[in-house]
Amino acid sequence: MKDLKDYVRTIPDFPEKGIMFRDITTVVQDADGLRLAIDSMQDLVKDVDFDIVVGAESRGFVFGTPIAYNLHKPMVLIRKKGKLPWKTISQDYDLEYGTATIEIHEDSIQPGQKVLIVDDLMATGGTAKAMIQLVEKLGGVVVGVLVLMELKGLNGRAFLEPYPVWSAIAYEGK
Repeated sequence: MKDLKDYVRTIPDFPEKGIMFRDITTVVQDADGLRLAIDSMQDLVKDVDFDIVVGAESRGFVFGTPIAYNLHKPMVLIRKKGKLPWKTISQDYDLEYGTATIEIHEDSIQPGQKVLIVDDLMATGGTAKAMIQLVEKLGGVVVGVLVLMELKGLNGRAFLEPYPVWSAIAYEGK
């Protein structure tokens, strides 16, 4: 049986020299890899009490939706600014070169609902922090952040304290 890391393609020097890019497309395009990824992530939160799964465009949808489906939970989408058709609230956050804005429907989470945030990757934690802020603006209670991969060298976990972070795969570098 293959390890989950065996399904991840590593591309050296992309997008720039010195970076080891971890490509998840090889995980999801293999039926066994996809099953192992979802099962591994879901197992990490088997004892966590939550009402809703929230995922960010687009890879958060890829991993959050099957987990929500398997656990019979609603799936709430967070998208880039201007992509959601209903009334939204937004959150700006910093990128390596500039800023970005994400949005959530203002009626997607009710006060007091417990929310699990799901994404493919945690690097610096900036996207996850923005998602946490959106959920909390709506009165939701974030129980933690679940990711397929974590780049430990970028220290995103510390940026998200005191929220729990679970990762199915952790890489020591960047």
